[in-house]
Amino acid sequence: MRKDHAFVMRNGVEIPEIGFGTWQIPNKEAHDSVTMALKNGYTHIDTAYAYQNEENVGKAIREFDIPRDQVFVTSKLPSHIKNYEDTLTYFQETLDHLGMDYLDLFLIHAPWPWDDIGADCTEGNIQAWKAMEKLFKDGKIRTIGVSNFSVSDLQAIIDSCEIVPFVNQIPFYIGKFHEQKELLDFCEKHEILVEAYSPLATGEVLNSDEIKKLAEKYNRTPAQICIRYCLQKDTLPLPKSTHEGRIIENSKIDFEISEEDMNMLDDMEDVRKK
Repeated sequence: MRKDHAFVMRNGVEIPEIGFGTWQIPNKEAHDSVTMALKNGYTHIDTAYAYQNEENVGKAIREFDIPRDQVFVTSKLPSHIKNYEDTLTYFQETLDHLGMDYLDLFLIHAPWPWDDIGADCTEGNIQAWKAMEKLFKDGKIRTIGVSNFSVSDLQAIIDSCEIVPFVNQIPFYIGKFHEQKELLDFCEKHEILVEAYSPLATGEVLNSDEIKKLAEKYNRTPAQICIRYCLQKDTLPLPKSTHEGRIIENSKIDFEISEEDMNMLDDMEDVRKK
């Protein structure tokens, strides 16, 4: 459900409809980037233990003149942590890094370790999820979710645990719709919010002639077309930048792409496969 530039999750928690991503932003640059984002109206910041920038992300939020309950903070469990006790330990380390006493959203970063993509870690994910359920019930996390999970990964959690994930954060951008449609439909059925990381396909879609033409038509930039597309697909985009001009640009999406143009974008090929 959408409300006043926010998505509303199943338990009523509101999450701002655009997040500021910090993937690939080094720790030393994260403080300035997050500060620029907050200064320009972002109230949703996404980080992860694996990004190695939680300390400066947290410092920027604490130093900025914004009450903690007015900024939505996400972090993620390292992908190789697949047991109950270590999940509790690493969650506390994330809180210590951020200098906070709770998170708005905590995600299992991936269904398998990044150095063993595709490994079957179903039982480990279930144990990690049960630890996150405890943290949720204890009030340490307002919502819990996953990242990079497939339909079968999600189904295993649903079948074995009490709480259906509130969020699945996946790579989603123009050119990925048909490839991801089954997953998007599954998430919609189970009221799992899809967050779109890399909504600009790490910049590769910005050179598409079709997107450039569409940007001219709407008097917008290619990046704004890409971010608006994600929103109109009911996914929550997480653009990132270290340049203030682009940080501002990425938040200015108060326009509508027509149904005809959305259909054209749906049918585009994944530019990263070319």
